[in-house]
Amino acid sequence: MKKKILVVDDDADILFVLKMMLERKGYEVETSAEPDKILPAGSTLPDLVLLDIWMGNYDGRDICRQLKADPATQQLPVILLSASKDIGQSARESGADDFVAKPFEQKHLLEKISGYI
Repeated sequence: MKKKILVVDDDADILFVLKMMLERKGYEVETSAEPDKILPAGSTLPDLVLLDIWMGNYDGRDICRQLKADPATQQLPVILLSASKDIGQSARESGADDFVAKPFEQKHLLEKISGYI
């Protein structure tokens, strides 16, 4: 069975690129540009979440904290993404399992993902 990755970013181009890249590597990919609707009640959890930090009125670190505080999702691996390379420490403090700076090398991101699923 394919591993499922949820990609959350407000940039449609990033969503498209990540979806194509991850599907070519055999992952099932769901995308969302709406961070407040990423895991509806009763939905099947993904195996991993790629979550952008800066999304309009939303901060991915806050969303990560919520995921990690909920017993239903606290074990879900979350990798935060940001164009700001200086934010890695605060990303990890939010409970993220990892952090990748944008722009990223495809190989680097895939290695990070394969370390969790």
